[in-house]
Amino acid sequence: MEVEAGTRGERSHSRLGRLNIAVNRSPVGKYFKLAERGSNFTTELRAGTATFLTMAYILAVNASILTDSGATCTINDCINPSESCKFPPVDAGYSQCLDKVRRDLIVATAVSSLIGCFIMGLFANLPLALAPGMGTNAYFAYSVVGFHGSGGLKYKTALAAVFLEGIIFLIISILGFRSKIAKMVPKPVRIASSAGIGLFLAFIGLQNNEGVGLVGFSSSTLVTIGACPAANRVAVAPVITFDNGTVTLMPGGSASSGIMCVGGKMESATFWLGFVGFVIIAYCLIKGIKGAMIYGIVFVTAVSWFRNTDVTAFPHTATGDENYSYFKKVVDVHKIEHTAGALSFDGIGRGYFWEALVTFLYVDILDTTGTLYSMARFAGFVDNNGDFEGQYFAFMSDATSIVIGSLLGTSPVTAFIESSTGIREGGRTGLTALTVSGYFFLSFFFTPLLASIPVWAVGPPLVLVGVLMMKSVTEIDWHDMKQAIPAFITLIGMPLTYSIAYGLIGGIGTYIVLNLWDWAQAAWIWIKKEKTVAVVANDGTNNGTSDTGIEPEKDDVVV
Repeated sequence: MEVEAGTRGERSHSRLGRLNIAVNRSPVGKYFKLAERGSNFTTELRAGTATFLTMAYILAVNASILTDSGATCTINDCINPSESCKFPPVDAGYSQCLDKVRRDLIVATAVSSLIGCFIMGLFANLPLALAPGMGTNAYFAYSVVGFHGSGGLKYKTALAAVFLEGIIFLIISILGFRSKIAKMVPKPVRIASSAGIGLFLAFIGLQNNEGVGLVGFSSSTLVTIGACPAANRVAVAPVITFDNGTVTLMPGGSASSGIMCVGGKMESATFWLGFVGFVIIAYCLIKGIKGAMIYGIVFVTAVSWFRNTDVTAFPHTATGDENYSYFKKVVDVHKIEHTAGALSFDGIGRGYFWEALVTFLYVDILDTTGTLYSMARFAGFVDNNGDFEGQYFAFMSDATSIVIGSLLGTSPVTAFIESSTGIREGGRTGLTALTVSGYFFLSFFFTPLLASIPVWAVGPPLVLVGVLMMKSVTEIDWHDMKQAIPAFITLIGMPLTYSIAYGLIGGIGTYIVLNLWDWAQAAWIWIKKEKTVAVVANDGTNNGTSDTGIEPEKDDVVV
């Protein structure tokens, strides 16, 4: 029996080998440069699967965040219309509208991601995936539109700002200005951005609401150890204390979800399940086993799908019951009814509209460009000039996706840092991105399953990808403080400000400040040289020679 099993394994391996050789030699293999980049068909499929499983949470998370803005739901959807019907206790009619919008936004997220990945894979031939970005969706929902529409712009008007921002972004990309802007980023900042994103990923993977929950909130130190059960978590809200000692909620402020532990630290069953997933992936990485990320995610997810356990993704609550009912559908084809084509230019004359547009634009320029370069560097595609093959269409892919996403009702699309998971699995060509695109297409039908991947299954691979991305710090010259300081500010700024864009701004700003004196000196020397050359040129007796009769060298400074 053992011989037969071994023979079957060898035959299976042989069949895959023949398939890979055939694809590599085919027009498809030659177009995607499989052999040239040291990859093969099955490796690309595995890499795309790993990337998708790591980022599949965006289907549910992005929809939930944008739904918090109220989207297209208004008081007219309430059974008893009033200004308070949108806020707790939420009116049943308004709640039903939110449920429908949430499913619209899951599909909108899938479509915009699918298109971005398709362009990235087919035209740029890069193993990078795209989807609505974390951070910009929170800014869209909580700062621009506000919780259930309590912000400065209506949801439809905010979509118009995203649409115009996407058009401007697309024009910049078409004209080639974006690559020039990207090259203006100092080298130490570009190198450090990869490690900074790795730390950012790890920080996300360690939190309560987006990871295993090891890191929690502290009112005195901001962060502390957590990993407490859900019953021991409390929300945090910004408050104002008046002179008489009374306390009230800050205007426009909204309470967080449960991010602070009031007891039971390190007693969370989901944390320990996530830790098992971490160990599985870590051992697979140590042993060089392909598909390491997939094994950890699938194991933790499968265990979490059982009900009546401490680690279930479907607790016996109103939300848990609703999610379980949706999960049991397995297949669900949902048509977008409320958010598609909802954008409105009614508020285009308001200053807040342009503030939101400019903010979206500069965050996308810095965030998405920085992520693209970091992922390209992580994959080994960036050359000595800071260029990488396929960058023109790579820049076009996210800009196009932003425009399409706004028409469907979602926030800006960006290159996903979770792409590093697939790159770690060996993805080197656009087939990885096309595989992710294919999975997003399938998600139209299997959204109930994909939306049920718990955050504690996604956390471990994010932490371990952070480990893998730290290797870029060895390229930084830590003995040269003019490089080391901006690099460190970039590296530490991304996780601590929870923004890739702010980390880049900090690094670039520091680099400029530290080099101003040298640049000023160089400019002064150049000006003096130009003046001297001009005087010599007008002196007919010297004819451009020195008093010794020897011509100055080109690099000499004539004083």
